[in-house]
This record gives sequence, structure tokens and C-alpha cells, in this order.
Amino acid sequence: MSNLGVLIDAPVLLVQLVVSGVLVGAIYALVAYGMALVWGVMNIINIAQGEFVMLGGYVVFYLDRAGVTPLLGIPVAAAVAYGIGLALYRAVVWRIVERDMFIAILATFGISILLQQLANQVFSADTRTVPSQLHSLFFVHGLVTIPGIKLAGFGAALAVGAALVAFLRYTRLGQAIRATAQNARAARVLGVDTDRVYAATFALNCAICGAAGGLVAMTWFIQAYAGLTYTLRSFMIVVVAGLGNLPGVILAGAGLGVVEEAAGFILGTEYQTAFVFLLLVLILVGRSTVLARSRRALR
Repeated sequence: MSNLGVLIDAPVLLVQLVVSGVLVGAIYALVAYGMALVWGVMNIINIAQGEFVMLGGYVVFYLDRAGVTPLLGIPVAAAVAYGIGLALYRAVVWRIVERDMFIAILATFGISILLQQLANQVFSADTRTVPSQLHSLFFVHGLVTIPGIKLAGFGAALAVGAALVAFLRYTRLGQAIRATAQNARAARVLGVDTDRVYAATFALNCAICGAAGGLVAMTWFIQAYAGLTYTLRSFMIVVVAGLGNLPGVILAGAGLGVVEEAAGFILGTEYQTAFVFLLLVLILVGRSTVLARSRRALR
């Protein structure tokens, strides 16, 4: 807790924590976009969300080793993750759509374990990182640092959010996705191929995660069992922001990033993950309390 005194004595460090938290939270928000989409349209909480982030990171890593500029590898990672997501939908996910949510959680948890073990066998359990080749920006005589890759992640989160809004609002497939999310049975009656919509939604989610994985590989590291951290954070963001609220996802991601960075500085990095789990419990308890009060008010 002595670090709290350091923040009070040097407010510029607080500025650094807030800036870093917002930029980190943008990458978390990018992963949460896809979870919100799948949850809202298909009523599936995808426990394998983080594993697609991990796969996207490995794609960028091996493309970098082959001589491809890492930033150019991000669209390739998105395309590969899209294909894997589509294949998994055709093999497994279509069977659990419109089933009980608990069944969907078990199925996607199984996919998560499968992808983890395959990644461990194919890529090993070693941690990997990719040099971003982007320069950092320095302010206040070097006391505030903004890494170029985190700034790129923030820009990517805003760009993907705007692209998703435009896609859902102005394209035929996007309108079909919105109609299916509102009422799948009515959409089928009106001629919407909901199976195609579900497949596109799940694959699009995987593509977003794959792109985020490339940023993660350049910002931190990737490892076969690192996916759970991104699943957890994206779940927290969606619970706070609500389904179908993309601006809320960005704000919730930024808030989570700031709180997490502050906790890591004040409590120490060894307690940062524990703090995230504690925060998840508090959020779930708070949401359940609010919902219970709402039900009592309606009665």
C-alpha cells in the first residue's frame, strides 16, 4: 500500500496509469465486442473466447517469423480465425443454438479445453511475443509513455466498433442479424436464414478475436493457456455494458483497464489477477441484486 503514497506524491504517475489503463482496456473491449454479439444473437456465452485470441496471436507470431510485418499479419489472423470459427460452428455450435444456456456453456468450455490442448501440443507451452515495430510516444519529460502498439489497439477498437455499427445497420446480413437477435422465430417466418446468420455471427466473433490476438501478441505475450484471462475480462465488460451496447463496451473496457492498472500498481502485479476475479464476483453480486429489486418492483 506504500505505492498509494507514491501516487499522491507524484500525480503524473496517476496520469500514466489512467492512460495505460484506457489503452489496455480498448484491447479488452475488442475481444468483448464478439462476446456481446454472440451472446445477444445466439444466447451463447462463449467460454472459448480467449482461445481464439490465443490462436490469432500464434498466427501473427509465425507470420512474423516468416518475414511478414506483424501489423499486416493481423488481417490474416482474423481470416484464419474466421475460418476456424465457421468450421467449429458447422461441427459443434449449431447443435447448441437455442438450447439451454448451461448446455452452451459446457459445450464452449469443451471447445476451450480442446483448443488449449491442441495449442499446447502444436506450439508448446512456451510464452511467445512479437515485436510491434511501433515507436512509443513520450510526454511530460518522459514520465508519461504511450506505447505505439497500445495506441494502435485503441484505434483498432474504435474502428472495429464503428465498422460493426455500420455493418449491422446498413448491410442485408447485418439487418438479418439484428432481426434474429430480436426474435429468431419471427425472422424465420419472414424468410431469414437464421442458420446462416448464426454461422456468420459466430465466425465474425472469432475473426474479431483473432485480430485482437495479434495485438495481444505484440502488446504482451501469448501462451497456450492464456485464453482464460481474456474470456474473463470480456465477460465482465459485457455484463457491465449490457448486450447490444457497443459504446458501453468501450467505456466498460476502459474502466476495467484503469482499475486493473491501478490495482497492479498499488497492490502489486502478483495480486492483479486475484483482484480481477474479486471484481467479477462483486459485479455479478451487484447485478443480481439490481435484477432482484427490479423483479420485486414489477410484482
